[in-house]
Amino acid sequence: MPYFFESTITSLSIVAPIFFILFLGYTIKKLNWVNNGFVDSAAKIVFNIALPSLLFVNISKSDHDFSKYIDFLTFSIFSSILFFCFSFLIIIKIIKGSSIQGVVTQASFRSNTAIVGIAYIDNAFGNQTLALAALYVAATAILYNIQAIICLSSGTSKFTLKSTKNLVLNLGKNPLIIAILLGHLVSASSLSTPSILYDTLSYLSNLALPLALLCTGASLNFRMMKKEKLPTWFATINKLIIAPIFFTFTGYLYGFEGSELGILFFMNAAPVAASSYAMTKSYGGDATLSANIIGLTTLISSITVFTGSSILKMAGLM
Repeated sequence: MPYFFESTITSLSIVAPIFFILFLGYTIKKLNWVNNGFVDSAAKIVFNIALPSLLFVNISKSDHDFSKYIDFLTFSIFSSILFFCFSFLIIIKIIKGSSIQGVVTQASFRSNTAIVGIAYIDNAFGNQTLALAALYVAATAILYNIQAIICLSSGTSKFTLKSTKNLVLNLGKNPLIIAILLGHLVSASSLSTPSILYDTLSYLSNLALPLALLCTGASLNFRMMKKEKLPTWFATINKLIIAPIFFTFTGYLYGFEGSELGILFFMNAAPVAASSYAMTKSYGGDATLSANIIGLTTLISSITVFTGSSILKMAGLM
């Protein structure tokens, strides 16, 4: 039992800085130090510059050995597609209003894997599992962005031949996907990033998370949360309860255990990624709803992590 309490305290210490930056963003907006124009402009910087830089730097400097973990990665991608389809179909039936269906769908599957998920795994298993966790993040990054574009685009237009063409074009020019592909190209080849360019991108990547969280905090609207209880709580339950159960249980049935089963749990029990807010803003979705879901899932994610990890540990599966 002491291990579980220690794990909970560590998890809270990981999430605490996110709370503080969200609170800072909320506070400076309340003090009128920033306005909606600043938040909109900053979100564009995050989506088009800072987050792509973060993805490129992390992926290009990583040594990916996909062949060793092809079975685990294939299962992870296939399960993510299944859960996306399940969430998309259920949300269309339950949540009314096409303008928020895409936001709720994205919040149901898009985890903060690269930051909070990695931290949970490092705390649970140590450095020896981080390589596989990094492969999981890299393998699902493009998939998450493709799924986000699909669900967010469907909330603003019907899937006609023209809209499908626009979707393909959006995939081709999406800065996050471009950064991921370029990062893999550099990682898999003998190419090396010039130090000046790499240092510049590193500075920009350091800007991504705090600026994204400040924008998220500045957009928090608790009155709106009261008005949209169903979509907010549905997305939170789907993200923090249904998703971890689905991925962990199907992974167990498939034969995974130990660190691999732990990765499936921790990655999908992490709160909604802050980048989903920037993505929602970019595609004209309900950014306030997105921000509120991020805040709420961040608030209670540690409870899910503590409960789930305790059950898996007592069952001898992790």
